[in-house]
Amino acid sequence: MAFDIDQFAETSVPVKYEDLDFDTFDSQPLDDQTLRSLRYMCDVEYHTSCFLRDLLVTPSHREEETGGFMTMWNREEFWHGEALAMVLAKHGIVVDYDEIKAKRVKLGWKAALGPMKQSALSNLAGTDFVAVHMTWGAANELSAVAAYRRLSAMTDHPALSPLLKRIAQQETRHVAFYTTNARTHLENSEAAQKLTRLIMSKVWKPVGSGMMDESEVKHVMNHLFAYKGGELDKLDKRVQKMPGLDRLTIFKNAFARLGVPA
Repeated sequence: MAFDIDQFAETSVPVKYEDLDFDTFDSQPLDDQTLRSLRYMCDVEYHTSCFLRDLLVTPSHREEETGGFMTMWNREEFWHGEALAMVLAKHGIVVDYDEIKAKRVKLGWKAALGPMKQSALSNLAGTDFVAVHMTWGAANELSAVAAYRRLSAMTDHPALSPLLKRIAQQETRHVAFYTTNARTHLENSEAAQKLTRLIMSKVWKPVGSGMMDESEVKHVMNHLFAYKGGELDKLDKRVQKMPGLDRLTIFKNAFARLGVPA
């Protein structure tokens, strides 16, 4: 089934939280581990504009539907960051632009050269790169949905849990776009399948890697995914359903490198 980009654009709205009683955080504050993971999630959501910047120099931006999706996707992710920042503020943790900017500056030349490097490599790959972009995006969004749902269940908080479920619900639409388009591009090109398989197996890392300190990446991934009956196998199976990506275990491999058990 094709993804309806027009419907997505028409129904794209900020995640709702006005009806949630944030005053419950005063009587039922979140624990330090949860706050640490929320801060990570908040920063990642706010950094979506950087991810968008890098993608706009690749062949993906030439596809009208993809360009339209990325615009709306960037807005929704920003709104997710705003909602999470409100939760953090109730705990005395202020997330402001200066702090976010400082983290971007800390990346230095790595961040500055990112768009140029990605542009050169992706344009060499041509339209086959779009399959990589779509599959990478699908993996990121699948893990985001799993993370939000897991944290919602772990906390079982009257204000936080429904907020995280609402964010996860919006993220499922992002999953739908990426997986639908990844499948189309992979089906149309055996070369795209080989390129995507190579890059995803060798390069993919959990969202936030390279941007956040490795200690923070390890904390969040262990906090949310290191539990019996975890999601990693399920996530890998979702990716394996795509053309040419059978038996690929990007989640198990990437998380194992972080010390997170499957």
